[in-house]
Amino acid sequence: MTPTISAVASTSIEENDLGYLRACRRQVLLSVQGLDEYQLRHPMTPTGTNLIGVVKHLIGIEAGYLGVCLGRPSEMSLPWIEDTEAGPNHDMWATAEESSAEILDLYQRACDHSDEVLAEVGLDASASVPWWPEGVRTTTSSALLSRVLKDTAMHAGQLQILRELIDGRAGDDRTDIGDDLWWAQYTQELERVAHQFRS
Repeated sequence: MTPTISAVASTSIEENDLGYLRACRRQVLLSVQGLDEYQLRHPMTPTGTNLIGVVKHLIGIEAGYLGVCLGRPSEMSLPWIEDTEAGPNHDMWATAEESSAEILDLYQRACDHSDEVLAEVGLDASASVPWWPEGVRTTTSSALLSRVLKDTAMHAGQLQILRELIDGRAGDDRTDIGDDLWWAQYTQELERVAHQFRS
């Protein structure tokens, strides 16, 4: 049977979501590449946002939405999620006992598990999110894929900005646009224009 136009469009969108998610995951890992433990752990915003903490948070996103909610939980031990008395923001920073290498390995394993689950259940599987309010917990694997894509894309953007503040490393197109001198002149021009509006 030949699929309808709407079915083809839906499949294309779903496949794109998975491709976009994989691209965002790569950006997450690129943003933390080559940094030392202090750089990865150092809180860089008034709310304590730090590079390795964001990656740790994304482990829970992957393992939760694309594992637990699809009835296929990972066998990985994630004590910061399992401990119900850990307190707020326990998934947003690495303890002294948790190495960055361990967290990055867990992130890769969580992503691999998500991909395996999606390959197994497909994109039309029913799902349930136990931490959503009653009455709206029922959803689909496709909707959860979109949710994980949204969260990962948002946090990948956070990580890019944090990384740029550490050593100037920016997006893939930075060197395509200009060298260090070009960027210095560019930012000076932005400051010159902004200064006109300073009260």
